[in-house]
Amino acid sequence: MPAVTVRNPLTLPRVAAAGDAVQRPALAVTTAPQGYEGEGFPVRRAFAGINYTYLDPFIMMDQMGEVEYAPGEPKGTPWHPHRGFETVTYLIDGTFVHQDSNGGGGTIRNGDTQWMTAGSGLLHIEAPPEDLVMSGGLFHGLQLWVNLPAADKMMDPRYQDIRGGQVQLLTSPDGGALLRVIAGELDGHQGPGITHTPITMVHATLRPGAQITLPWREDFNGLAYVLAGRGAVGAERRPVHLGQTAVFGEGGALTVRADDTQDTVGTGDLEIVLLGGRPIREPMAHYGPFVMNTREELQQAFEDFRKGRLGTVPAVHGM
Repeated sequence: MPAVTVRNPLTLPRVAAAGDAVQRPALAVTTAPQGYEGEGFPVRRAFAGINYTYLDPFIMMDQMGEVEYAPGEPKGTPWHPHRGFETVTYLIDGTFVHQDSNGGGGTIRNGDTQWMTAGSGLLHIEAPPEDLVMSGGLFHGLQLWVNLPAADKMMDPRYQDIRGGQVQLLTSPDGGALLRVIAGELDGHQGPGITHTPITMVHATLRPGAQITLPWREDFNGLAYVLAGRGAVGAERRPVHLGQTAVFGEGGALTVRADDTQDTVGTGDLEIVLLGGRPIREPMAHYGPFVMNTREELQQAFEDFRKGRLGTVPAVHGM
């Protein structure tokens, strides 16, 4: 982990917050509970226990794995519906196949992202390919749910296939960190993901002892989730480690530091995902696979699903 990297980060554009930027404090650090999703793959619920006021426009995020499957063990999800939001599946290691009832889909591998705008609704399935089921292997990724404002909840569904080679690569002034901008922008550098709700999504790798202080839009919230390793967040250096989420307060700069000594498992670096988005600040009615604004809209979504209005499962799905 991870697949998308460079031999010499100093060849990349360098980003850093202005010296007079107001540092965002780390308001809280939570530890993700572990569970199982779909047909039984292990996940960490990154946002569990965090007040939605600090998450908006993000709804939930699961860290899938990191797990080394034996032959016959890789798991996926059955066909299921969505309406009213976007799902972002970022695959760090392994292979996943996606298909939906709107005709979208494809195979994502190490470093790729699939961005599905459910909008008015569809059915979809995610599963490992047959050869991975037979051989087993490493699987590790994230799935993030991003809310849509009321005006866009019933838009036509859309699918974006983002290859790992398309992400915008940046570094810190000393080259101690590699920043992968998957969506949104960072210091004027644009990632490939096209979002309806303005957000920024960055996967950062920090070498032991490295520090980043990044410019962060003041109208965005700020979250950091640790995929691997240990470090500290905020100017006050609040400790964080694998499976923890940091919630930042207001300000124009965001600081993350890697501990001088990292765990021996994995790359030996701090791997962290940074998220920011402009809060929608609308009522949210969320139940299962549907995210709407009112209970009545939720009831309509379930009724539409029951009557087959969100699409039908293709006769041959190619999984």
